[in-house]
Amino acid sequence: MRGYSSRLLLSASLAGPFIILVLAAQVAKGAVPGQPPPRDIDSGWELRDSAKIPQAGAGAGARISALRYKSQGWYPAVVPGTVLTTLVKNGVYPEPLYGENNRPDRIPESLNKTSYWYRTVVAIPAAYAGRHVWLNLDGINFSAEVWVNGTYFGTMRGAFKRGAFDISQQVKPGQKAAIAVLIKPQPHPGDPHEHTIADGMVTNGGITAIDGPTFLSTIGWDWLPGIRDRDSGIWAKVFLSATGPVLVKDPLITTDLPLPRTDSSDVAISTTLENISETPQKGTLKASFEGVDVEKVVELAPHSSQTVSFDPQFDPELHVLNPKLWWPNGYGPQNLYSLHLSFEQGKTTSDTQTIPFGVRKITYSVPDSENLTISVNGVRIFIRGGDWGLDEGMKRAPRDRLEAEIKMHKLANLNLIRNWVGQSTGEDFYELCDKYGILLWDEFFQPNPSDGPNPDDLPTYIANVRDKILRYRNHPSIAVWCARNEGFPPKEIDDQLLVLMAELEPTRRYQPSSTSGAGVNSGGPYRWRTPREYYIYSEAFKTEIGSSSIPTIESIQGMMPQKDWEQIDDDWAEHDLARGASAGDTYPKTLADRYGKVANLADFVRKSQLANYEAYRAMYEGRNAKLFNPATAVITWMSSPAQPSFVWQLYHHDLEPNSSLFAVKKANELVHIQLNELNGDLQVINNLPIILQGAMAHLTVYNLTGEAKYEKDFAVTGPASSAIDLGAIDPVEGDWHWPRDLSPVHFFKLELKDSTGKLISQNFYWRGPANSFGSEPDNLQSMDTMKTVTLQASATRDDADGQARISVTLHNSGPGIALMAHLQLRHGQPSNQAPERVLPVYYSDNYVSLVPGESRTITIEAAAADLKGESPLIFVDGWNIGVQSASSPVPIALNVNAQVGHWPVTGLPMVAHTWK
Repeated sequence: MRGYSSRLLLSASLAGPFIILVLAAQVAKGAVPGQPPPRDIDSGWELRDSAKIPQAGAGAGARISALRYKSQGWYPAVVPGTVLTTLVKNGVYPEPLYGENNRPDRIPESLNKTSYWYRTVVAIPAAYAGRHVWLNLDGINFSAEVWVNGTYFGTMRGAFKRGAFDISQQVKPGQKAAIAVLIKPQPHPGDPHEHTIADGMVTNGGITAIDGPTFLSTIGWDWLPGIRDRDSGIWAKVFLSATGPVLVKDPLITTDLPLPRTDSSDVAISTTLENISETPQKGTLKASFEGVDVEKVVELAPHSSQTVSFDPQFDPELHVLNPKLWWPNGYGPQNLYSLHLSFEQGKTTSDTQTIPFGVRKITYSVPDSENLTISVNGVRIFIRGGDWGLDEGMKRAPRDRLEAEIKMHKLANLNLIRNWVGQSTGEDFYELCDKYGILLWDEFFQPNPSDGPNPDDLPTYIANVRDKILRYRNHPSIAVWCARNEGFPPKEIDDQLLVLMAELEPTRRYQPSSTSGAGVNSGGPYRWRTPREYYIYSEAFKTEIGSSSIPTIESIQGMMPQKDWEQIDDDWAEHDLARGASAGDTYPKTLADRYGKVANLADFVRKSQLANYEAYRAMYEGRNAKLFNPATAVITWMSSPAQPSFVWQLYHHDLEPNSSLFAVKKANELVHIQLNELNGDLQVINNLPIILQGAMAHLTVYNLTGEAKYEKDFAVTGPASSAIDLGAIDPVEGDWHWPRDLSPVHFFKLELKDSTGKLISQNFYWRGPANSFGSEPDNLQSMDTMKTVTLQASATRDDADGQARISVTLHNSGPGIALMAHLQLRHGQPSNQAPERVLPVYYSDNYVSLVPGESRTITIEAAAADLKGESPLIFVDGWNIGVQSASSPVPIALNVNAQVGHWPVTGLPMVAHTWK
């Protein structure tokens, strides 16, 4: 069960003495003994432009929220959802993120200047009889008026502040009630700049930042065009709940460990009780988890509040022995406890909450460094993270989509997400980060000072910040609260945030800026760079660094019409490949200079997967090379796209991963072997808090044709939490020399085995002319002459727990290198012209390279239901990959669509024309 009710009582006399406006969080989901369960209101909603409703002026709320009101011309509404989501679903406008549908001649800017009414009729549960009935809204944008059965109940303001309204006096359990919500747009929606080849990505942000707690990126950024309604609407859950006269509010659970020991934990609990009635109330506050039970008798005067605490100093039951710890991804399990809080009055439960929490201790400094260094449970954690700009451009981020995205972060061996400017704030997001061990660098609602003005409504801003902290502070995943992106908040905001932190956050770090303090730095670069350049830096805790990240050909074909496939035009600019921080205008030439002339879209994608892999692996390996000396974090800008994009992502908007994800997964192994691509050293990266002893590293050098030309072993012993340098792999005069016949472009295969001979890590590199990290290291064009390698492939299926699990074994029996073999799960028959991709899908590895005689087994997992009753099918492509699978139980076929020769040679020209 989930529950986070946090209510602040405000008396109101706007429409009668019984009206109470309350700000609240989500109450427990599901039945609780003594308390009826909440009821989601996620169907039956209608939407209408307020200007198109007859007599919509004075008194409109009372009329529209009356049960007798007859709606005409209203659209069935998506709730949770934005205004534009509803209009798209009803066919008023096309899908905005496809092609150039989002241009203002197709979807008008007037949407962000219009107020909209939402309306529904709901049955009040009969079980709510005799209790206070609450209407709860978890999030609207930007402001709202709330009406029920003809009565006005108050307002909400800001996208991140919840509202709850005591509607008891206007509804009757067992009968229907009409609900109407007027959504008003943000005061300063601004004017977005159109992204084109001619003009580039132009300016980020603008005046909209003055409104503070809203989806400020929807005015347009260099990773998202302007969203025409600015994500106005009821974007989060709406539900009914019931309580008695005493509310349980704002619980806080803190845990402490006697580090370096972790064999016990002190758990402290506090909560606020509020009597919303006219009479004194007496009862017992009870708290329980995992066999621990504490309680306290409390008396409250009418309309009063009291904070009640349980402390291990006075409640020895809260000194927990041998606690089950919560760990970041890769360091241990994500154990969670469940605290049940209730206020009992005799045999009646007035209010209750169930709050998941984790036992863990986060610290932020170490004796040997002045840099921000995050440790969890006494173990240094090298932060390997991804920035999220916005979970989805139109806030279409249901729990199953978020789970797929965060699960892919876990798969990529990441351990942190930075919630940039707080745009992805939502309950599911936090719960899933807890589940998968993803720490959070969580921010409030201010961009870089150059991207927009400071908020001008400080009470609204601070109220939204306060509510966010109160709602989410018990999540173990939150590691850092940050006030502002790439700048310091103005003094009047910083002063109030410091007060809030002292009051509400006793354990977490408050970081004023994402680019200053304790070695923290932002600022990119954001363009594609050669691998060696990622090793040159001075900052320790890097919060933003990025590169182009081209999706698969199928993802590109799915995001734009065919007329735009073979020319880089304004459609590509709309999806972020144009002049700007990502250097999209020069990327095609950079690609061709490195790997050879681009023939067509298929060749562009094929070469880009090499570029993706090289850059994203080096982005993390470059920081690995200086592990904790000084590097303590690297966070890629970005790991998750808000729209279909060509840049800054590990997977596409459709959830298909590209090679970037698997490069990051490779670089972020906890024990990892790598080539330092700046100085040619062989390194073993030990992220674990234990000494690495008796391991052995093995290097094999291959010619372009696949012939092994040199091998060498390196003994490996080294300290915990460090980069272990094994020395240079390049020849030293008087020691050894490269073979005379080594090809200018050649390959390194690295293997690391433990003291028993078990493979721990392997890695594979391609490099320019031998013995010259300086002469022509960026000329890899001869790789285009590599002959096709036909892989023997077989696949089997073994389903369990609703998951289709497929094991694919690839074997290279030929003499050449099989480079970047890419698997893609489909469903259907090989004879179909284009069997549909299964998405999302989770690969144990992908874009793998096999030397002669090598085999590799890759496991694939997807929901069995996503096969839609059809057979699974594996498609294969790659740099120089063919496939043969005569007797595979699961069919395997070459992905013809991805083959360069399948398409005409176009040269993929860049065309600067106007969308108008």
